[in-house]
Amino acid sequence: MKKILLLSTGGTIASTPGENGLTPTMTGQFMVELIPELEGLCEIHCKELLSLYSSNMQPEDWAVIAKSVFAAVEVFDGVVITHGTDTMGYT
Repeated sequence: MKKILLLSTGGTIASTPGENGLTPTMTGQFMVELIPELEGLCEIHCKELLSLYSSNMQPEDWAVIAKSVFAAVEVFDGVVITHGTDTMGYT
């Protein structure tokens, strides 16, 4: 079975309503559990890298993501990065 690493970085996709609007609070594992159809397709491992709004990400954060992907390709068959839309053009 293929091994996939899900790297969670925050963004709207991981947000829940809070006192001051949306806040990135969902873990990667929680997001995976929201999609029961994934069960048995592959072996998913989750790693929480960041918990930021994508508009608050800086070049240092993009470097953290890149280094994590680089390290993961030696161990995993694929990498999925969850993040907000403001980060897509950079990641």
